[in-house]
Amino acid sequence: MKMLQQVPRNALAWIIISMFTLLAPHAGRIPVWIMLIYLFAALWRIQVYRGHWSFPGRWVKLVMIVSGFAGIYLSFGSLIGLEPTVALLLTAFALKLIELVSRKDAYVLIFLGYFVCITEFLFTQDLLMVLYSLLNVIIVTTALVALHQPGEHRFNRKTMRLAGVMVLQAMPLMLVLFFLFPRIGPLWTVPVKSHTAKTGMSDFMKPGDISKLSQSADVAFRVQFEGEIPVKSQLYWRGLVFSKLEEGAWSNLGYFDVPAKERRQQEVVTKGEPLNYSIIMEPTQQNWLFGLRYATPDRPGILAAPDFRLYSLVMIEDEFQYQVRSWPQAQLETELSDWRREVELRLPDNDNQRTRQFASTLRAQAGSDEAFVDAVLQHFNREPFVYTLQPPLLPDVDGMDVFMFDSRRGFCEHYAYAFTVMMRAAGIPARVVAGYQGGEINPVNKTVIVHQFDAHAWAEVWLPEEGWVRVDPTASVAPQRIEMGLEEAVAAEGTFLSDSPLSPLRYRSIRWINQLRLRYDALTYQWQSWVVGFDGQVQFQLLRDVFGEISAGRFAAALIGTWALVLLPVAISLLRRREIRPQRPLDREYLKVCERLANLGYPRQAGESAADYAARISRECPDWAESFNRLTGLYTELAYQTPVSAASEQQFHQALRQFRPRKGRER
Repeated sequence: MKMLQQVPRNALAWIIISMFTLLAPHAGRIPVWIMLIYLFAALWRIQVYRGHWSFPGRWVKLVMIVSGFAGIYLSFGSLIGLEPTVALLLTAFALKLIELVSRKDAYVLIFLGYFVCITEFLFTQDLLMVLYSLLNVIIVTTALVALHQPGEHRFNRKTMRLAGVMVLQAMPLMLVLFFLFPRIGPLWTVPVKSHTAKTGMSDFMKPGDISKLSQSADVAFRVQFEGEIPVKSQLYWRGLVFSKLEEGAWSNLGYFDVPAKERRQQEVVTKGEPLNYSIIMEPTQQNWLFGLRYATPDRPGILAAPDFRLYSLVMIEDEFQYQVRSWPQAQLETELSDWRREVELRLPDNDNQRTRQFASTLRAQAGSDEAFVDAVLQHFNREPFVYTLQPPLLPDVDGMDVFMFDSRRGFCEHYAYAFTVMMRAAGIPARVVAGYQGGEINPVNKTVIVHQFDAHAWAEVWLPEEGWVRVDPTASVAPQRIEMGLEEAVAAEGTFLSDSPLSPLRYRSIRWINQLRLRYDALTYQWQSWVVGFDGQVQFQLLRDVFGEISAGRFAAALIGTWALVLLPVAISLLRRREIRPQRPLDREYLKVCERLANLGYPRQAGESAADYAARISRECPDWAESFNRLTGLYTELAYQTPVSAASEQQFHQALRQFRPRKGRER
């Protein structure tokens, strides 16, 4: 193979390094055998370079390809979806290394590396991942730079410095494109992340579900209020409204479960000043959103259900920002339709008879619905009920009877479940609401951080002239959970984040760790607000604020003008007259040979490399091919050799003496 087409050792080393750095972010979502393929591919290519192994044949390649498809299908159960598609790309990326023969193959592999780097953003756009991806871009660019250093046969870390400078030079243009280039919709739809575990609330609730979720320290969403932050006991983030109870599980009403005339919200009587706030949700692969009581969204694509919960028309697969206005004192649905009343009173037949009988007796003694609600809450407060993250398992049949009269140990969903059953048994419309309660206030940027362990369930009861009223039976059993949070409520049993020993939230008492965590969270919020949340709507508003009326001509002029401002300094630096560096003796000797060949009628073209010139001379003058190729190879090797080897220099001068072309002769 000609020297021009060979892959230098330095480039090969950087290509292999980039492959493993690109694979690392995907390690948690791909099968282990794909990582083994990367190790095998790297080993094979290194052995080929050392001359111990040969490149794979056609049948071996075919077997590898078929095995890769089969392995991914068996691992994911499908070839359709985001995870199997990315796994296929990663597998092809590794197998391409094995057949890396020439510079053309190296170009394909390097440009594929840039594409692999982008795929990580399909799963997360976290700030740390963005910084890591920037490092990956520099490493892949380093491999590209090394590919253009044909004489570099040693691993050279200085190549990375040049790649870093190139990436920094591209940053201004990137910023211009980010702010000004139109946000057009995708030309294709990205497959759904069907194999990624869903985070947060589920669309049904059984006893024990939320207590499992409360072992997670992941962030559910972040909130920033306009003005003062309400007290923690008032931060009830409604997400799901469970009106159906079937087979021991609560679930929400689907679209077709609601008659057409009931699908619109009743008019709401608002009281007091509204709360304005912005929420940035983490991906959930679900459609529901969260907000305080009677939340009205300020973004297209977000709707309000008849039970006053928010939901998005598209699945939340990435960080999602929306603005909300809430009226905590609003009266919801003061008039209850016959259909809604029947739904909110429905209970399974012959289930939890002891609890239902107890509720009927207590209701008869209370005298009114309001008094009955207070009586049930006092019962939870007086009797030896325990709030715990480790509740005992309850039977599928008559589970609330066992909870109310035997175990008396439960988490928030147990108390909300039992309370709602008792309300319905007494003829009071009631339902379970699931969401989050409270949140951690970050003093750095005055945001409220709502974690998964803030997950909570409570009840809503319907009272005449008041509408739906929030009632939280957990507050009667463990008031510290509502006032201070989960950590204080379960401090005695030591179960807070027991499954996450390395979570920094467990070490909030250590000042410097807590400060570092809060400052990073504030930085993350700014990143999500200004970068991840910079969608087409925000871009349009920004451009309108800057340029006033937006027209196609004005926008094109702004785009071209900013490009010119960014690229003009680069152009000036490239076109300005540079000082001519003195020639080395090696270069002078080689240029003398080129001048001699030019006098014989074979001039070297402008911009023609030494290797290209040697290839052309070999084609036009075959008798000179061997000697001139040897001379050119030695010159190229010496040009990039540090330090210069005395033996190589001696061989070059010997080849120079032996190469004596004559006019009229080709030897």
